[in-house]
Amino acid sequence: MAPEIASKIDSISVALNAGGMNTVNIVLAFIMYGVALGIKPQTFVDLFKRPKPIFAGMLSQVVFLPLLTFLLTLVFGKSITWTMAIGMILVASCPGGNISNFMSSLSKADIELSVSLTAISTALSILMTPFNFWLYGNLYIKAAGLTAEVPQLVIPLMDVLKTIFILLGLPLTLGLLTTTFLPKVAKVLRKPLQYFSIVFFLGMVVMLFAGNFEAFMQCIKYVFVVVLIHNLLAFSIGFGTATAFRLSNPDRRTLTIETGIQNSGLALVLLLGTPIFASFPAHGGALVIAAWWGVWHIVSGLTICSIFNAIDAKKKTAVA
Repeated sequence: MAPEIASKIDSISVALNAGGMNTVNIVLAFIMYGVALGIKPQTFVDLFKRPKPIFAGMLSQVVFLPLLTFLLTLVFGKSITWTMAIGMILVASCPGGNISNFMSSLSKADIELSVSLTAISTALSILMTPFNFWLYGNLYIKAAGLTAEVPQLVIPLMDVLKTIFILLGLPLTLGLLTTTFLPKVAKVLRKPLQYFSIVFFLGMVVMLFAGNFEAFMQCIKYVFVVVLIHNLLAFSIGFGTATAFRLSNPDRRTLTIETGIQNSGLALVLLLGTPIFASFPAHGGALVIAAWWGVWHIVSGLTICSIFNAIDAKKKTAVA
């Protein structure tokens, strides 16, 4: 990547005052509450009776995706900035996206498995997101030989855990309580909140980058290619893991979608609302990667759903 392009990407900055950041946090927590409305405690009990899909899903999303993302950043080499690489690792360290259940329903996947994987990855993210980000972020900086130029990546663990607990732990608990004790309310709210989450994320991206529109448009073609390849890798990891474990066709579709749809909104909030990058130079590349991931995985997710549905239609035609 040309130095002037790299400089342009990293010059992109987002400044939110305390009130703006609190608003984003509250709305994101509300969205996660909507995700939790589709989770029933009994689902966990039922799925533990057939743990293989759960184990394969967690292996795919929590272990393989961050690891292979780290390797992908090394393959990209100097084609990306170090901050873009850190953004990729952060997105890969986040739990499944809150629209993955909606995508699974469109593609006739195993919706109960989808909801369970979202719930478990979200719960695990309280510990695994900071850990994977710390591990692979530091490994990347060392492997790329950037220790002399870039401050060491140090995660303020308690700050990040507190943020994730507020954004994920509390909404997940409240959602489970609503589903258990107010099932009719949960049913009414579930779909509207799924659609709201999409609208909110797109609105958040526009709001955050409104002051950097020219710089964003100049670098988007580079970011587009990087996110396209990274997202394709994520879908492939899910599909490959499910195939290796010989899961059923609906379960294979679920793992494909769950691994390919990431909670990039959480990545943006962590970038903006925690002091992780306080001592770092300009790091617009991480912000742009997280923002564009959230836009692109909606497009790619709907495309994957269309492919799965086209396969079903072709099979029905062949049988007829």
